[in-house]
Amino acid sequence: MSRTNRADRPYDIVLFGATGFVGTLTAEYLAAHAPEGLRWAIAGRSEAKLRELRQRLPGGTDVGVLRADVADPASLRALAEHARVVATTVGPYVTYGEELVAACADTGTDCLDLTGEPEFVDLTYVRHDARARETGARLVHACGFDSVPHDLGVYFTVRRLPEGVPLRVDGFVTADAAFSGGTFASALNQVARGRRMIAAARDRGRHEPRLIGRRVSAPTGAPRFAPEVGAWALPLPTIDAQVVRRSARALERYGPDFRYREYAAVRRLPVAVGGVAAVGAVLAAAQLPPARRWLSARLKPGEGPGPEKRAKSWFRVRFVGEGGGRRVCTEVAGGDPGYGETAKMFAESAMSLALDDLPPSAGQVTTAVAMGDALTERLRRAGITFRVVATR
Repeated sequence: MSRTNRADRPYDIVLFGATGFVGTLTAEYLAAHAPEGLRWAIAGRSEAKLRELRQRLPGGTDVGVLRADVADPASLRALAEHARVVATTVGPYVTYGEELVAACADTGTDCLDLTGEPEFVDLTYVRHDARARETGARLVHACGFDSVPHDLGVYFTVRRLPEGVPLRVDGFVTADAAFSGGTFASALNQVARGRRMIAAARDRGRHEPRLIGRRVSAPTGAPRFAPEVGAWALPLPTIDAQVVRRSARALERYGPDFRYREYAAVRRLPVAVGGVAAVGAVLAAAQLPPARRWLSARLKPGEGPGPEKRAKSWFRVRFVGEGGGRRVCTEVAGGDPGYGETAKMFAESAMSLALDDLPPSAGQVTTAVAMGDALTERLRRAGITFRVVATR
């Protein structure tokens, strides 16, 4: 299905899960920043809550309301048929996300989400990438803090290094922010599904075409002191490096031999040691159902940090790239990463898919592959910094 054939659909963008914590922030961002003429709607399982939200939105009378439920595949199919782009915040995605991806892949509807769950991304690739390629749908996962700053930050860095040579990029993440209940629930769910996550990754590996004449890797680095950023570097077990690796596989601009590693940057050694111990304790506890239920009860889905906390939150990702005798240090930075900036990234990603003149792509693609320069420029205009810190 060509993108022209979708122009007669009622909505350019439908936001599914709009009454949740991040969904509401995204709806508010769209209401404040959507260009005149953008046809968009909010969707979820409670029509009453959706109408209440619409009343609170500036210009909300022009926003559509659609009822859809993850337990009702027919409603998800109807949702996909009404939109050119569906943006979903309904997670954990491995539990609630696949039916919507399937509907979008089958109807040629672009679909984006906020997942940080590798298992879900691998499962949807195996089950729905081929159909999405047939219909022209773009399935773009991890369109929030996971993993837009990292994926576009590496893309930004690579474009400032020589072409046609081996490239090495390391990312160093620093942030001050809080989790929402939904994010915490997704993280616990992911940790508890370790074996299934490994199995899904192996299955994907059997289906992915092999690179010919190029090599791309994203190994887990070892803890170390990183003089390039003046901090202790701790490997981050997030989806970000996997997303970057897939962008590098798809784009020859990343060179014949590309490697990416990602770390948390911690200034003080005692804090680094304490952080490792705390993460280890949570990982161990999450393997036991009673402990996992207790942890889940500490912060429930739908809950999250208030406006004052979000206003003080921030993130910074420094990238150090080397290749062809050149070294460049870049930075992507912004405000509250988990919520304010995630809603911004998510909404701008949806608008980019709906409105921008983008390079041809279909199937499961990353933000760098699908939107690259267009999304980077959108985020810059929206207040997220992309800059070169130093070159050599």
